[in-house]
Amino acid sequence: MAKEKKEKKPNPIKKFFEEFKKFITRGNVLDMAVGVIVGGAFTAIVNGVSNYVLKPLINWLLAIITKGQGLAGAVTPLRPVYIFDEATGKSILDLANSIYIDWGSLIIAIINFFITAFVLFLIVKTMNTIAENNKKFIAEAKSDKTKAIKAIRKEQKVSRKQAKAIYAQQVAEAEAAAAAEAKAKEEAEKAAAEEAARIAEEKANAPTVLLGEIRALLERIAPPLPEEETKEGEENAENAEATEEAAATEATEEKAEA
Repeated sequence: MAKEKKEKKPNPIKKFFEEFKKFITRGNVLDMAVGVIVGGAFTAIVNGVSNYVLKPLINWLLAIITKGQGLAGAVTPLRPVYIFDEATGKSILDLANSIYIDWGSLIIAIINFFITAFVLFLIVKTMNTIAENNKKFIAEAKSDKTKAIKAIRKEQKVSRKQAKAIYAQQVAEAEAAAAAEAKAKEEAEKAAAEEAARIAEEKANAPTVLLGEIRALLERIAPPLPEEETKEGEENAENAEATEEAAATEATEEKAEA
């Protein structure tokens, strides 16, 4: 019996590092890493704008409106602790040891949120625009126009600009030829319609034409009588009719006498 070959077991350490390599080289992980780094840097910018630009402006407006301390004084004490201020000789709220609701910090957090959301919206919109333009570029690269331009550049050894001009000229010539062909077809259809109408009219007038030809043929075979002969024929016909009427009258009278 032949010895069965033992299958080699994969090295678990090697397998672990291969899986780790596949994980870290995936596009989503790299994008996430870049997003985290950029997000951290962007957070510092947002905090700077909020704390050093917007917060002083809001404090200034609130100080004018409420004649108070601005956002620093926008608190609601729950368990206040007061200390004596020697400079002013008054008791002031000890924020370090008091329990209070800090409305100023809440307002700053809301402002930070809207700034972050607005900037992220702009970033996402920009990325979507870039992605759409990239898709359009790829679609154009795969289009017949781009293929034709590449073929012209390859065949005629010209620049891209010249190839585009040649392609535009070819397209214009093709469109002109198509327009001329369509016009010729339309004229042929119009002529065919006119010919069909003429044939139909001739068919409709065929009996009248035939009668006219028969009349002309009869006139050639039996020419009309002279005017005098025509008058004599008419007089003879009238005399014959009068004779017949007289004979009929006489016959009627004879029968009456009998």
